[in-house]
Amino acid sequence: MGFNDLLEIVGGLGRFQVINTALLFLPIFFMASHNFLQNFSAAIPAHRCWIPDIDNSTSHYNQSNLGMFIPLDAKSQKPKSCMRYRTPELLYWENDTMMETEPCKDGWVYDGSTFSSTIVTEWDLVCNHRKMRQVAQSIYMAGVLTGALVLGSLSDRFGRKVILIISYLTMAVSGTCAAFLPSFVTYCVFRCLCGIAFSGIVLNTISLSLEWMAPKGRTVVGTLFAYSFTFGQLVLAGIAYGIRDWRWLQFSVSAPYYIFFLVSWCVPESARWLIINGRSIQALRNLQWVARINGKREEGEKLSEKVLLSHMQSELNSVKHNHSPLDLFRTTGMRKVTICLMLVWFSTSFAFYGLGMDLQNFGVDIFLLQFVFGSIDLPSKLVGAILMSYVGRRVTQAASLILAGVALLCNAFIPQEMRMARLVLAVFGKGCMASSFCCAYIYSSELFPTVIRQSGMGVVGMKARMGSMVAPLVLMLSEISPIFPPAIYGVAAIISGTAAVFLSETSNQQLPDTIEDVEARSKKKKTEKVIYKEEIPLTQSHMPKRVLIDTV
Repeated sequence: MGFNDLLEIVGGLGRFQVINTALLFLPIFFMASHNFLQNFSAAIPAHRCWIPDIDNSTSHYNQSNLGMFIPLDAKSQKPKSCMRYRTPELLYWENDTMMETEPCKDGWVYDGSTFSSTIVTEWDLVCNHRKMRQVAQSIYMAGVLTGALVLGSLSDRFGRKVILIISYLTMAVSGTCAAFLPSFVTYCVFRCLCGIAFSGIVLNTISLSLEWMAPKGRTVVGTLFAYSFTFGQLVLAGIAYGIRDWRWLQFSVSAPYYIFFLVSWCVPESARWLIINGRSIQALRNLQWVARINGKREEGEKLSEKVLLSHMQSELNSVKHNHSPLDLFRTTGMRKVTICLMLVWFSTSFAFYGLGMDLQNFGVDIFLLQFVFGSIDLPSKLVGAILMSYVGRRVTQAASLILAGVALLCNAFIPQEMRMARLVLAVFGKGCMASSFCCAYIYSSELFPTVIRQSGMGVVGMKARMGSMVAPLVLMLSEISPIFPPAIYGVAAIISGTAAVFLSETSNQQLPDTIEDVEARSKKKKTEKVIYKEEIPLTQSHMPKRVLIDTV
């Protein structure tokens, strides 16, 4: 007996699960908007040095005289972005070798045809300050990392619902402040807070949805969760196309969280968490409420605190002592699960955001490219969901990462001039990474036990955010050689895909509630391998069955 038996009594796949999933997943649409927001809010428009004689309306000079003040780029024959002639009068001389250049000293002029305002134009984050836009994204991801580490443990201690509510409010307030405060420093601070809230929302959304869902519905829920991010990327392309000012764009993707904060009070706390943490009376009320919504009022009324405790007795006996994140590494089975998942999450996020945050370098309309990069997730996650159901989580996780790594490695050695081929491989690799993310969320939740599930998700989430923080730094290596970024992304994905092979299969199995459950699963797998070796002399008729058991 266990919690899943209780859930079947009140309805594990009923009206409540549909409503609960909808309420939890709607806010996820705007999560992707925050992650990829700087593709638009920090876009770098065409720019050149500000020349007083040209850009002052009282001057008799016009744009036709621009070549007298700014040197042209040898390849594009366009004015250089960060240099100007030191003494424009030298242009009248026949001896061009005496012309001297210098960095822009009076500011820059920006092309406003695509974006009316970005943080780049707001605070002149170009030329020597160009890397500050990547620093801003890394600071946001540092917030996501902090939230993954801290809020995972807090939700295991104080509950999923309370941390989710606080995270919604934090996202609304900090996102609004980031939009309207005047300095780059305050922008980075509040974007960091947005990142912390991001982790709180994602971690508790997936836990609340899965812990109220019957095992046979978890694949569907995990897929819907992943698709919420996908639709969020498509929504961002439309919002950014309509709102070209970065401040109003930032506000537009943050303000809905005021509404989500109010609605979130209607979401019930996880009954599984309540029982394990000694709040069985509240868990009973929540289960009976779910039973009424699912049309099983009579079954719900038959439940009692005694029935709940009898079903969860083994789990309750194992949680009499407090658990900490260190429990993720104390035992052999937990250590293997944690380390392998850390590699999977780091590499998936590392390559995913390395590709997704570098759209301008593909030389294609950025709004169209954002839509394409989002659209590829639709078939990718569908294929991932089908594979998870029919082939299993382990094979899906490993295959998606290895295929993505191969695509990115190939991309590293394709000449820059073959733009379309590089774009196709990048889109394919991004699709495989999307499938990997789709699998990772549900696979990780099924591998970690209930007593430290949030701590485990927080730790692997932390590794994912470390990957997303490092990704922009790797992009800087393209100044040395364009081969480095895609090659590094590809190798990392292949290594983590190989690590996923060592994980246990969880398809159509009960969620583990205790560390002992994880250890038992690990020992069972080892025992089956030993039995296989011992039974080699058996007759041929027994061999197919034994081989099948060993590969599960």
